[in-house]
Amino acid sequence: MTQRKRKKSIKMRGSRTFGYGSHKKHRGAGSRGGRGNAGTKKHKKTLVMTTRPEHLGKRGFHSLTQRKIRKGKRSINVCDIERMAEGKKEIDLSKAGYDKVLGKGTINSAITVKAAYFTESARQKIEGANGKVVVPGGRANHDF
Repeated sequence: MTQRKRKKSIKMRGSRTFGYGSHKKHRGAGSRGGRGNAGTKKHKKTLVMTTRPEHLGKRGFHSLTQRKIRKGKRSINVCDIERMAEGKKEIDLSKAGYDKVLGKGTINSAITVKAAYFTESARQKIEGANGKVVVPGGRANHDF
């Protein structure tokens, strides 16, 4: 014959603390100063520094290649190209550290611009001023 299990609330009737020890222990996270690792930079800092000092602070290094990947593509506007060229007829923006040409502003002089990426409006403005757009490697321009 199977035994029926009694519920905890029935079993603990009359025990005052229901198996939690002191009545102070059965409270919310506020009495613990938060849940888990909460407060490790504030009120629990001494606890962290004594038990796990490696938990806080920075360690290690980031490789240069990863930093370059994270950096993303640098862009320049059409209005800034004319200022950079300063009377030159050709400008290589990849050597200057730029990847993409954006179409803000106007350009008046005929300049040959070399860059990896061009927006459609930048391409139209450069070619409209009798300039040339050159994408190195002879590949098609992919706008990103």
